[in-house]
Amino acid sequence: MRKDLILHLSALSVLLLLELLGVFSDYHQGNFARILVLAAYGVGYNILFGYTGLLSLGHALFFSAGLYASGLSIYHLDYDIGQSIILAIGISAFVSSLIGFLALRTIGVSFMIVTLMFSQIAYLSILYFGSITRGDEGFVIQQSSRVFFSLDLSNPTIRYYSALLIFSLCIFVNLWIAKSSFGRVLVAIRENSDRALMLGYNVQSYKLLSIIISGTISGFAGACYGILFGYVGASFAAVSYSIFPLLWVLIGGAGTVLGPLVGTIFMFYLIDYASDITDAYMIIVGLSLLIVTLFARRG
Repeated sequence: MRKDLILHLSALSVLLLLELLGVFSDYHQGNFARILVLAAYGVGYNILFGYTGLLSLGHALFFSAGLYASGLSIYHLDYDIGQSIILAIGISAFVSSLIGFLALRTIGVSFMIVTLMFSQIAYLSILYFGSITRGDEGFVIQQSSRVFFSLDLSNPTIRYYSALLIFSLCIFVNLWIAKSSFGRVLVAIRENSDRALMLGYNVQSYKLLSIIISGTISGFAGACYGILFGYVGASFAAVSYSIFPLLWVLIGGAGTVLGPLVGTIFMFYLIDYASDITDAYMIIVGLSLLIVTLFARRG
């Protein structure tokens, strides 16, 4: 545990020093702030897929639940940031509990399809209730609403430190889970759920808890993303935002604490540079994923 703690503290220290020493340009500072929050989303996905072995194609539902819970409460109800994040965490936990209860009635490919269906229902609901959500256009959270304890979260430097803090909280939760008896049971379920059941573990309950924790972390990341970057839109509930965390985890290494960060950095800049080369940049992304799948199955 001590070695793991030192490793992850070292990684976070490097990210902190890069900002303190002024290594980042304005462009890369903004990119890394986004990467850190998205990597926190990847951490949530990794708990379900990397540790429990459940493949979800509907995690955009949880990310957008937190995003819209915080964004709409600020936009329509004049909540402050603290209140909106608490609300987002509560709604994300409730939604993930409900979806987990329903989706766990299926297994394998059926589970994957069911999660995708629920995610699409959420996406279409956002578009349908456009008078409230502003539909595909989305809405902007005003700068005056993005102040927390006198800190202006729209300021690039404060935003970067906030994103680093958010990511740090998520990976320490992940590290604690990975080293706990609960985490070891999740890994046992991933490797052989029948054997875990035979040993007396309530597999369905552990899977449900895994979905709730995963969905809540993902929703928390979504809420923070909307607040830090000041935009809430339906695109974050689309299928692509269910596929992205899967790619981040696969490329960075499923079942590893820092894997989502590594995968998010790689994918973010791959898409960024590939889109400058061609409009069909997802072909390059697909080829990269194919290479990783064939030659680096552990990321």
